[in-house]
Amino acid sequence: MSLHENEVPVDEEIVRSVLREQCPQWQRLPLSFAGAGTDNTMYRLGDDLLVRLPRTAEKAGSLRKEQEWLPRLAPLLTCPVPAPRHAGTPTAAFPLPWSVYRWIDGGEVRSDAVGDWAAFGTDLAAFVRELHDIDLMGATRQGDLSWYRGGSLRDCDEWISRCLEDCRATVGGELDVDALHRLWRAALALPEPAGPHVWLHGDLRPANLLVRDGRLCAVIDFGALSIGLPDAEHAAVWDLPAPARHAYRDALKVDDATWARARAWAIAVGVSGVSYYWHTYPEFVAECRARLRAILADSADH
Repeated sequence: MSLHENEVPVDEEIVRSVLREQCPQWQRLPLSFAGAGTDNTMYRLGDDLLVRLPRTAEKAGSLRKEQEWLPRLAPLLTCPVPAPRHAGTPTAAFPLPWSVYRWIDGGEVRSDAVGDWAAFGTDLAAFVRELHDIDLMGATRQGDLSWYRGGSLRDCDEWISRCLEDCRATVGGELDVDALHRLWRAALALPEPAGPHVWLHGDLRPANLLVRDGRLCAVIDFGALSIGLPDAEHAAVWDLPAPARHAYRDALKVDDATWARARAWAIAVGVSGVSYYWHTYPEFVAECRARLRAILADSADH
């Protein structure tokens, strides 16, 4: 299913074609569809590899960014992250950059896969602490390493206010959009964060986390990798059960103002996802609605 305008078609035949042309050593390995997200389509290649192909030309910059930076970041992180094995270049069959990565075994983040949510939240906090402590290695917030998450909430106000209105029309009967808007406005009124820029994963939603034996075992999909302020990094914890969220906050000692801004970023991602994908990606819309419900329940408890 197409999610964006100007998507580049991809299927198994196209993947086989680019492998024959650029990776003949792998062209005869078994190939199977491994899923698709908002930015990329994925195929498992043999037992040990994964092919990722961007949906649009705009998304291709994310793969180039991973190809450049993951080999430098991975050795500095305790938690495993994807290791690029081949940086694919455009071909006649597929006119965008593409990548082959090492396959990482792990399961989805689900209630039946995680035995101790507080421990999971602590593990995720440890990954975030390590990533944010890595030297920037000369990288700055510009080009592909500049993204709206990691910048100022105020720069997003006009856009997110429109998305809140869209949500009022679509899910207003289910969610208290007025309360979400109040939380958004309250965060905008806070002082801007004053801390230094750090490395940001940018999208630590459960789909980008892997579990083994009940614990976090890998963090994947660094397509949103950027340099910026850390507040938005914490937004995805509203996708996790409350014990994980509270343990995460305690482990990182996140202050009240930073937490309020992180919650506003979570609102922004949720309402923009509902607005943009309402007609095209119901599974992701359901994820966004669940996040917004968790925010409302969390704020009601405090």
